[in-house]
Amino acid sequence: MTASQQRPILVIEDDRHIAALVKTYLEHEGFQASVATDGEQGLAAALEQQPRLVILDLMLPRLDGWEVCRRLRADSDVPVLVLSARGEEVDRVMGFSIGADDYVVKPFSPRELMERVKAILRRAERTEVADTALLHQGELSLDRETHEARLVERELSLTPTEFRLLEVLMAHPGRVYSRSALLNQINQHGEVVVERVIDVHVGKLRRKIETDSTHPHYIETVRGIGYRFNPQA
Repeated sequence: MTASQQRPILVIEDDRHIAALVKTYLEHEGFQASVATDGEQGLAAALEQQPRLVILDLMLPRLDGWEVCRRLRADSDVPVLVLSARGEEVDRVMGFSIGADDYVVKPFSPRELMERVKAILRRAERTEVADTALLHQGELSLDRETHEARLVERELSLTPTEFRLLEVLMAHPGRVYSRSALLNQINQHGEVVVERVIDVHVGKLRRKIETDSTHPHYIETVRGIGYRFNPQA
């Protein structure tokens, strides 16, 4: 068992019945699990425990889940699965836009929740393996040290912005990035830039890496939110 696998899954949930249910199912699946019952306690536990995954309710006392997620994303790449009774499309879009990796609406199936947990952890483990100088997905490879990108054996001519955009997406396959999140990643100098400029960069990048840029295989559009790198690439 790796050091990562020894870390607990943190459940931040103020409904003690739901928290106990989720913890029981996690432990039945062989995971270590811990529980926090308010936002401040949960944020402190996440920063102290460095969990493998955070399962996060949104309507929390003391500090709501939106703010917990924002603060986690400022300091950590820990995967976040939102578990909330707020099931409107605007809530799900907001959840992804602040950095959630998945969003499950209450009432929920515990078995489905466990499968989503496993899927997120599989993606996270692939990212840990790939968190080196060389990123490799399908026929696409990117070398952070030499600043080279290749498709099969052909070197790609990427601008610094395109390289950084591809690096962010490839490093976290399956994670949905909002346009604003991507803009924060590539805008290193603090210029005021509209979010839609990301669409322009993605379009140019697709024309360089995709066989058919109108039916992209690598960089997928997530409607109403932004983009993700296809985890099946």
